[in-house]
Amino acid sequence: MGMGTIVFIIFLAAAVILLFVLVLKAVIAPKKIDGLQKYIKQGKIAPAIKLAKNLIQKNPSDYLAHYYLGKAYLLDNKLELALMELKYVDQKGIFDQDLSELDFRNEIAPLYQKFNQPDEALKQYLLLTKLNPRDAENFYNVAKIYDAKGKADAALGFYDKCIKLNRRHVKAHAAMGLLLFRAKQFQEAKKEIDLAISLSPETFSTYYYLGKILKENKDFPGAVKAFEKAGRDAEYRQKALIECGTCYMAGQSMENAVNCFERAIASQKDADKQETLYARYFLASCYEKNRKIEKAIEQWEEIYKKNRQFRDVAAKLSEYKELQANDSLKEFLTSSEEEFTRICQLVCKNGLGLEPQQVENKKGCCIIYGTPNSNNDWRNVRKQVYSCFFFRESDPIEDVIVRKALDEVKSKGFTKTYMLSSSGFTRTAIGAAENRPAELLGKEQLEKVLDKANKK
Repeated sequence: MGMGTIVFIIFLAAAVILLFVLVLKAVIAPKKIDGLQKYIKQGKIAPAIKLAKNLIQKNPSDYLAHYYLGKAYLLDNKLELALMELKYVDQKGIFDQDLSELDFRNEIAPLYQKFNQPDEALKQYLLLTKLNPRDAENFYNVAKIYDAKGKADAALGFYDKCIKLNRRHVKAHAAMGLLLFRAKQFQEAKKEIDLAISLSPETFSTYYYLGKILKENKDFPGAVKAFEKAGRDAEYRQKALIECGTCYMAGQSMENAVNCFERAIASQKDADKQETLYARYFLASCYEKNRKIEKAIEQWEEIYKKNRQFRDVAAKLSEYKELQANDSLKEFLTSSEEEFTRICQLVCKNGLGLEPQQVENKKGCCIIYGTPNSNNDWRNVRKQVYSCFFFRESDPIEDVIVRKALDEVKSKGFTKTYMLSSSGFTRTAIGAAENRPAELLGKEQLEKVLDKANKK
């Protein structure tokens, strides 16, 4: 036997062995995928995960193994891991009789929503409207995402398509009602909300949209009642509690507002959720208004850990960091009303050189009428009366307040007014005081007169 013949036989044998291995893999792999499917159907999560991982280890590009591993994670409520696997399938998978595109899209779309990826969720639901154009729920989900993005026209269009497919889709009627209300189509809005409630009075999510309409109409008691009903729906409970809290804030009922926001935070285990951050933000605002600055800082710090760009939280922490280093300003902002009045009188006397003659307390403000220290009887020197306004509001003082104080100076013949604010003044307020008998002292100037008052 020649050398060429031997080489040929060796080559042929190797080819036969390789072919046998490939055939064997082709036969065994489907059986293993069948085994995966069986485990999933039987709810045997641990064996399914183990088998899927083994298959992926042997062949990392096995998209069917990735798919069933994702399904196993879904059953095990490990949603973030499930999304990772399904993302791979979305990029590498081939949809055929072994992998239903419709089933896959139905599984991955809610996960994108769950993890606050609205753009990706929108892509999936738009594909689902093509794959299953008779399913009203897909159109509803597209509308919801457009609604949240502030694209009202697109949202209305998809809500309308949803309702045409399912005239009894209660949530679509309710959501459309709120959009119509915001578009000032009041009759159509009421019609949609009333229809939603009449179709299903026990669909409590509908009352959330009713509450939003009542809130925007400044009917806060009615809105609170609607939100309380909406809170019976687990999906809307946290949002409804936050809305209730903001209604109580608008009505200056801070104790009730704090209760709502605390319950909203406790109702959601996901500390990263956007609604939880808003609940903390509003709770901090309540604490700030009630002079409980340390508690407000705790909430801002919790928000900052999760999202450093959230609204004005970074600015608030920076502002109050200075407060922690300045005992005089801290006392000014956090003291009781009685102590606050005493501090204002001290500032008036030692910081501004005025002898307090009359004191008025209003919410967040102390007003003192005084005369120069050299004058003992203010009744004999009416032309030398000064008014002093001390504010410890969390927001800058608006021009309307400045103008009102200046009107008083003019009508009563006072000499001048001082206005001191820990939060400063708006540009229009500063403009209103220009060339007028008024002196506006913002935070830095307030700190100086506080220090001056305490040194004497």
